[in-house]
Amino acid sequence: MDKLIAELKRLYLLIDQECFPAGALTADILAQHLSGEKTIAMNLVSDNGLVRALIIDFNRMGDAPALQHWDRLCGVANALQDQLGLPAPAVSISGGAGYSLWLSLETPVPLNQAQHFLHLLRRTYFPDIPNEEIGLRPDTLTSTTAELPPCLHVASNTWAAFINPGMGASFADEIGLEMMPPYAAQAAFLEGLQSISDKQFTQAIATMHPPQGKERPHKTAAPATHASPAGLLLKDATLEDIIQHLHAKNIEPTFRHVIPKDSVF
Repeated sequence: MDKLIAELKRLYLLIDQECFPAGALTADILAQHLSGEKTIAMNLVSDNGLVRALIIDFNRMGDAPALQHWDRLCGVANALQDQLGLPAPAVSISGGAGYSLWLSLETPVPLNQAQHFLHLLRRTYFPDIPNEEIGLRPDTLTSTTAELPPCLHVASNTWAAFINPGMGASFADEIGLEMMPPYAAQAAFLEGLQSISDKQFTQAIATMHPPQGKERPHKTAAPATHASPAGLLLKDATLEDIIQHLHAKNIEPTFRHVIPKDSVF
């Protein structure tokens, strides 16, 4: 767990992080959250109005195609990298309604700057996604908290967790993981990620913001394809690729075969 906590602190946590309903996020409370003893919501905005973690939620609606929300996430994630030059974000399954992208800022920024950045992303790369299928955090006063993965989603009693982007499509019909994910694997998904630097953040805003007196045509993020360029977040990964990747990090994968409920013996 120590390695996972170190990675979460490196990427997403603020100094003197606050959470609900506990107040200060102590090491003990964070450990209880990660182990499923209790689930707390992290306040993304510090007492002095600064933000470090940015989240984009992709929610699956009941009548939508199974992979639609995943395809949308892929298009946005790749646009962040190949069009804005930003580091790859983390990907999580929420335990509730879908997937999330987690962006990390090297230096916390004021709330209004964080909101401006997220709204520029929405206007530039995914303006056509209905509001009920997308979430930006922190945004309004009612969406400034997040349950930091991995954690037990109380309503569904499944686990929210960071996932290998190469396996993301396999979770399209799932709301969460049935079992607690291994701490080592969760840390491994995070350890290669980098925070957005001050220069990258400023440059991304300048790239998306239309010049004065000119209207910049929006660029809808393209859906992921089977030929995603190397180095981007999303690419097809075979089971062998995934096993080799985990073995390289000294992680032994565990696979469960789930027997359908309607199976007849």
